[in-house]
Amino acid sequence: MGLKVAVIGAGTMGHALALVFALGGHEVRLTDSSMTVLDKAGGLMETALATLTMAGEAPREADAEWLHHAVTRLPVLAEAVEEADLIIEAIIEQPDAKRALFAEIDRLAPETSIIASNTSYLDPFPLIPARRQSRALILHWYTPPYLVDLVDVVGGPECDPEVVAFCVQFCRDMGKRPVVMRKFVPGYIANRVQSAIALEVQKLLDEGVATASEIDTAIIEGIALRLPILGVLAKADFTGLAFTQTSLANRMYDPPPVRGKCDTVDALVAQGRTGVMAGAGFYDWPGETAEVLEARDRRLMALKRALRQIGTMAGEGREA
Repeated sequence: MGLKVAVIGAGTMGHALALVFALGGHEVRLTDSSMTVLDKAGGLMETALATLTMAGEAPREADAEWLHHAVTRLPVLAEAVEEADLIIEAIIEQPDAKRALFAEIDRLAPETSIIASNTSYLDPFPLIPARRQSRALILHWYTPPYLVDLVDVVGGPECDPEVVAFCVQFCRDMGKRPVVMRKFVPGYIANRVQSAIALEVQKLLDEGVATASEIDTAIIEGIALRLPILGVLAKADFTGLAFTQTSLANRMYDPPPVRGKCDTVDALVAQGRTGVMAGAGFYDWPGETAEVLEARDRRLMALKRALRQIGTMAGEGREA
């Protein structure tokens, strides 16, 4: 039996999460403080759903009309959280905004509602009212969540373990891969590793070592081919840990420090080149945003299908 799920925030993550939950058989209500964002969310969900359906990743009957009934877009928070079993917070990463929202949820939502934050780097638990802590946790998803299956699950310091277990099963029932973390750390696992890579990449850019496309080529052709099959630690086993030990001892440079800025990124943002949504970033992205996202999604689906056939080796061995 499906849950009543309220998704708060209809932007980049929120609208995509609403689609995930709808495809998972749940009754979804999507809300946002901006009617413009809420209106745009409908078209973005329809485009993503059509791409999934065409590729056989969603049922044929899941068309635009089905989506309209499966996801109700509501401009009023009170209507969205009414009788909600699960509330997903997916708004901007600003403490004051989240604190104010959690206070409203506390005032409006049923006592039994589970409150889950999609926050990436901000610790949400100090912002959630005390009486809600036993049913508060993090469910952190990755873009686009209808294709990327990883979900970080982090219980709050006072969260009931049964709530964590319930949400883990909730994710698994939708075909997702939840990873339960023992405690909250900003960025979780995948984002922290990505951040370490990004720091090195930004340093290479600022020092003029290579262009954006040359750096991406090195990563795609050198790193990415092995990561889906082996991960990082299983790859180290294949390379040999003695070699890893020697490499660490012989390292001739220090990893770049966290500077809080990248000169190359600052220059692009100043030019209005802020990424795909703006039509340009490190690269030019001509055409409608929905078309660019669809092209990405088609490639990700092809890769997922291939990986299903190939399988992975990470986790096949017995952990030490």
